[in-house]
Amino acid sequence: MRAARAEIHIAIFAMIRPRGRDFFYSAEEFAGMARDVAQARNYGMDGAVFGLLGADRRVDVERTRALVKLAEPLPVTFHRAFDDTPDLRAALEDVVASGAAKILTSGGMPSAEQGVSTISKLVAAAGKRIGILVGGGINAANLERVLQGTRGREFHSGLSSTLPYPRTDCAAFETEVRKLAEVLKKYPLETGNMRERA
Repeated sequence: MRAARAEIHIAIFAMIRPRGRDFFYSAEEFAGMARDVAQARNYGMDGAVFGLLGADRRVDVERTRALVKLAEPLPVTFHRAFDDTPDLRAALEDVVASGAAKILTSGGMPSAEQGVSTISKLVAAAGKRIGILVGGGINAANLERVLQGTRGREFHSGLSSTLPYPRTDCAAFETEVRKLAEVLKKYPLETGNMRERA
């Protein structure tokens, strides 16, 4: 994080995830996440990204709230652990209660394009209480459909559906990012309806 902050001058949100697989973390793993959140704040990150679930796969509100508090003043995005919960509408309320600023979601589906209908309902339910960051399989070919269908304001794309790992062609990645930007340019920024373009 320290090295990235020294080299990169755009916003960096640090992913806090001690391991793969599920999102039900032991006390030791949670302690490690707390240390990582503190480091993210100390090293000048612009936000933190994490998600914690209980054994029942519901949002672990208490431990999420503790990490959100530790991250202050950094905003927190609750990542796609959200999509593993059994009831997305209830999970939205739980994440709101945790104090997180945003939820990254594909609407519980493998891709945002497949989850358009659910995401649209989540955007409406969230209102101005929490941001919905639409993500999962987004690329230049489907971004406009996802944007129109979800009425989302912010979108996440790692382009893994377009440029598989390992990624060695930086020029190809830049080309795909420019294509995404061209789609977003069709939707001008408006007061109260801003779209994230970075």
